[in-house]
Amino acid sequence: MEKSKKDIFKYIAVLCIVVGLAIVINKHNILKKYGPNEIKDYIQSFGVWAPLIYIGILSILPLLLFPDSVLVIAGGMIFGLFKGIILTSIGSLIGATIAFYLARALGQQAIKKIIKKDLVIFKDNSKMNGFFLILMLRLIPLFPFKVVSYSAGLSDVKYKDFCMATIIGSLPGILVYTNLGDKTTVFGSKDFYMAIGLLVVLFVISFILKKILKSKKENYDE
Repeated sequence: MEKSKKDIFKYIAVLCIVVGLAIVINKHNILKKYGPNEIKDYIQSFGVWAPLIYIGILSILPLLLFPDSVLVIAGGMIFGLFKGIILTSIGSLIGATIAFYLARALGQQAIKKIIKKDLVIFKDNSKMNGFFLILMLRLIPLFPFKVVSYSAGLSDVKYKDFCMATIIGSLPGILVYTNLGDKTTVFGSKDFYMAIGLLVVLFVISFILKKILKSKKENYDE
């Protein structure tokens, strides 16, 4: 029993440190001045450890007020398309999992203080399948990645459904942004403009999917 209490206190202490660090970084906008090129130089400075550093930053990204797309573009610049997609998928899933369970541990009010954004409130009595809902939200980059992760953690969505929907639904966005980062090395080329075109297509499809999701959700909740 005593050992169990010590474990709980350790968990709370670590949680407080992580949340406190996130609040300080966000409050002072420490990462605001960094763009893809600066992030690329920073991560590459770690040499052979660069992939682990990249995954680590992605893992804590839900705690920071920093755009996911900037980091993913930098990942494409550093690692190229294929390796960039794999590393980004791993790091994003770890980060999503941290956000999911952090939301369940801390609750809605604490999470709002961390991310400074409105959450997507899922109705617990909604008839819409949890997997389908998360999948659709992941396929729509117009919904911030971290916001969806925290919101899912505050709902009754099962982690298994959340995990699988995140892996599948995040892939198109990861592919497009990683490809854009990869093609910045050939700026002005045909491949670069094709990467820009794919980004535009992604946002058009996202806008359409957002309309469809809103319509379906209204029908389910009636």
